[in-house]
Amino acid sequence: MIAAETERPLLMRELLGESLRELRNADQRTLREVSSSARVSLGYLSEIERGQKEPSSELLNAICGALGVPLSLVLRRVSDKFDDRDVVAHLTMRSARVAA
Repeated sequence: MIAAETERPLLMRELLGESLRELRNADQRTLREVSSSARVSLGYLSEIERGQKEPSSELLNAICGALGVPLSLVLRRVSDKFDDRDVVAHLTMRSARVAA
């Protein structure tokens, strides 16, 4: 089977959302509880956890505060997931043209 070759690489926002969801579930908290505490809509928090939206640094900090975990812990978990999976999308950057 060639599934590994055709799998879509994960994006950082997906690994971040996965980490936030794991931490929330480990604390046995609902989306509603965390969204209320972080002052973010339930739907938006759900999209973040599913990797569909990428939160600003301020919002990410509020979510971490609501979960009672330091931002550094979440970022470390995401970094570990990068290392474990090594399948994150590497997007090419366009070179900037310098005006003469």
